[in-house]
Formats: sequence, structure tokens, C-alpha cells
Amino acid sequence: MNALDIINLSKSFGAQTALDTINLSVPTGSRTVIVGPSGSGKTTLLRMIAGFEFPDAGSLSLNGQTLVDSTHAVPAYQRQIGYVPQDGALFPHMSVADNIGFGLAVTGSARTERIQTLMDSVALNASMASRWPHELSGGQQQRVALARALAQQPRLMLLDEPFSALDTGLRADMRKMVARLLETAGVTTILVTHDQSEALSFADQLAVMRDGRLVQSGHPMDLYRYPDDEQTARFLGEAVVMPARIEAGWAHCDLGRVAVNINGFSGPAQIMLRPEQLQLSDLPDDPQGCNAVVTDRDFGGNTCTLTVELLAGAREACGRSLLVRSSGMHAPPAGSAVQLSVLGAAHVFEVR
Repeated sequence: MNALDIINLSKSFGAQTALDTINLSVPTGSRTVIVGPSGSGKTTLLRMIAGFEFPDAGSLSLNGQTLVDSTHAVPAYQRQIGYVPQDGALFPHMSVADNIGFGLAVTGSARTERIQTLMDSVALNASMASRWPHELSGGQQQRVALARALAQQPRLMLLDEPFSALDTGLRADMRKMVARLLETAGVTTILVTHDQSEALSFADQLAVMRDGRLVQSGHPMDLYRYPDDEQTARFLGEAVVMPARIEAGWAHCDLGRVAVNINGFSGPAQIMLRPEQLQLSDLPDDPQGCNAVVTDRDFGGNTCTLTVELLAGAREACGRSLLVRSSGMHAPPAGSAVQLSVLGAAHVFEVR
């Protein structure tokens, strides 16, 4: 069953099309991430779901209830949708406890108990209840904002780049904490981000937007491995894309003969590999491999990204450089002669 159904949703601001016929279903209890570059329309879509913007055409339904269509729109405050913006948007004149309890119907001891339960759920110490927002770290402010949104027992939670202002290490910890919390609470969640690694890590379902259009959606692993086009492939991570000729389940290309994930097609095409699919070894080793020389090494600790130039023959460069992701412990230095082999199959883009 779907918690949210978006059907043919469109929105323009003057001559600028912000959303172009968006169709997306969000399964109940799932974590859906909408990802795309700046200006792709993802925040406009989130604001439309929340009820802060209204579409020119199309409809939205939550748990079978129509939120907006051509005849009516449910106001934002009646949608039972939680919303956590990028900066948390805490009330600066209210304490942590009052921020979390804002809008709670209960009073007295029941209110105090409810606020403490919410603080516990987001790992905020009880001693912070009387603090002011300016006395909190960025991560603590986001926890307060999340607790305030959960206080309303929402049917759907919307997160608008809530981790982007946090330090890298804290961002990963917060992402995992929020994912566990929302899963335990059984709250269907939509996260908007432009961070590809964050999207791939957080999502059960990934939706990629570009120029106001939803270009592909599905499980994040499927989108990473089998993107519909080169632009989506490169947006979701580093990609090695090259022309090839497909024959009998093999791609014949600058890497030699590479297995592909398509049957029944022959002819020219473009293939894609991820850098981690390229394996390095000393010369010579695999007769199916391709000789290359390391031209650059970008050491990143546990991993290392290498740039290698393929060789057409005895140390003769063929002019194609590729990225290879290797263990930081065993990455060869620049100038090393290596052999490239391919792990798994290459993805073939749809032949148009």
C-alpha cells in the first residue's frame, strides 16, 4: 500500500517550469529520497506535499485521502505532515521544551512527560529542556526540530536537506540516527537532498529529478548500477562511460572484451562501469586484461582514486584515461605499469 500518491503534478512560476508532470508513489513506512542538482524542482515538490505551494495541475493523495486536486486543497495545518527544514527553524524565543511542545494538545504533567519522551527518542538529555536554541550545536538543533515534528504524530515526515549544515562525521551519525528513529516509529519519510552519498545511504526508494522532471526512480542500488542515461549515472557517482560494439553478450571496447548485462542486442552502444569494478594487478596477469599506466593518485585514507591511461601496445598510450577506485592500502604510485580487468558486467545504456 502506498502512503503517498503523486499524479501528473505540474507547477510553473511565470515562464519557468518548476515541476513537469511528476508521477511518484511512496510506499507506506518507506524512506524515499528525492535527489537532484540545485534548481531541479525537488524543494518545490516537497513544499507542495507539505501544502506550502499549490500545483497548476495534478493531484496528491495521502493514505487514500486527496490532499489537493483541481477542485480543492487541504490546508497545510490539516494534513498531519511533519516538516523539518534545512535550518531547523526553531523559535528563538522559546526553550527546547517549549519548541518541542509547541502545538501539543495536552497540558500539565502529561505535556511534560510527552516532551521528555520525545527528547529521549532523539537522544537529547533532559538537562537541555530549559536551554535556548542559540545555546545548542547544529546537531542538537536538528534533533529538537525532529522531535517537534514527531510531536504531532505525523502521517508523513518531510526532511528538507536537514543534515547539510552539519560536519561530515556528524552528518553520517545523524542520518543513521534519524533513519532508525523513523523506522521504529513507523513514519513514512521523504528526504530531499543534493548529496548523492546521503541519498544512496538513506533511501529505500530513490527518485532522481532534473529540470523539473522525475527522470528515474527505484531502489538506490538499481539506480546506481543501472541508470537510464549517462547524466543520471554521473550524478549518482563517478562513472566510466565509453563507446563499444555489442556482440553475443560481450562489449568490444578500449578495455578489450567486457561482459554486459543485456541479451539479444548487437551493434554500437555506450557502456558504463563504476570505478570500483576496475581491478588493478601487476603486469602481466590476466590475458583478458588491458595494460595501463597510473598517471595520478588521489589518496583518501581507506580508499584511493587512481587515474590510469590505457596502453594500445608496448607502452603506447591510446589516449583514454579512466578512474579506478582501489584500496588505500594497496594503491600503486603514479608511473606504475598495471593491468586492468573488469569485475562483473558493464551496464549498457538504452539504445535510442
